[in-house]
Amino acid sequence: MVVGIDLGSRTIKVAAVEGGRLVALQIAESGYDPHRQSLEMIKEYHPARIIATGYGRHLAKRHFADEVITEIKAHALGARHFFPECRTIVDVGGQDTKVIALDESGRVLNFQMNDKCAAGTGRFLEIMASSLGYGLSEFGAEALNGKGDVRISNMCTVFAESEVISLKNHGTLPADIARAVHLSVIERLIAMLARVGYGDTIVFTGGVAKNPAAVNLLQERLDIRILVPEPPDIVGALGAALHGEANSASGITSAGG
Repeated sequence: MVVGIDLGSRTIKVAAVEGGRLVALQIAESGYDPHRQSLEMIKEYHPARIIATGYGRHLAKRHFADEVITEIKAHALGARHFFPECRTIVDVGGQDTKVIALDESGRVLNFQMNDKCAAGTGRFLEIMASSLGYGLSEFGAEALNGKGDVRISNMCTVFAESEVISLKNHGTLPADIARAVHLSVIERLIAMLARVGYGDTIVFTGGVAKNPAAVNLLQERLDIRILVPEPPDIVGALGAALHGEANSASGITSAGG
């Protein structure tokens, strides 16, 4: 058994594979001590190898991981496992957004990454939801009931929150504001996709892919099929594990990146 672990900004994801099959998974909050949380999550598996990806991959390498792999490569491998014809990946997590283009064999051709601020990420949606008094899961559901004539013009989290509060104070319906917030995220994603290039389907990964409004609005705006793995936030950890298993079979080791 090989274990892949994705130490993200908000959560830790663990995927165990045997013979190219996903046999176990776990998702937990990172907490104050992600190193110890990670060890607690993987101790039951007794893996032959542990491959780390995500923000905390180098921390994992210092303490327990055998190898690291970049998030871009891990998501490419994981997405292709779920959807072998995948050529375009959108990954929206807690603190960053990635758009990845692959060739027909699954190699990374190009990518864009927004990791400098919370704009367009799960954290952005969480803050906007809180300003309207919603939980994050309620926020996505409410946005599906909104109308399309309200706009959020600023993607900076601080200024966007001010816009949301101003709209609320002027009597704009919460559902309409929720839809506008989601649309601002989707329009940012579409701009990233335009720079990278995309085909007739997109695989949507990361925690935000659980949000029905985000998926529906992206599909509506692009008029193409959006595929969502189940669960969408395990894709990076799965890709790391698959990488480790493939390298074990071929006798290859790597320092990763």
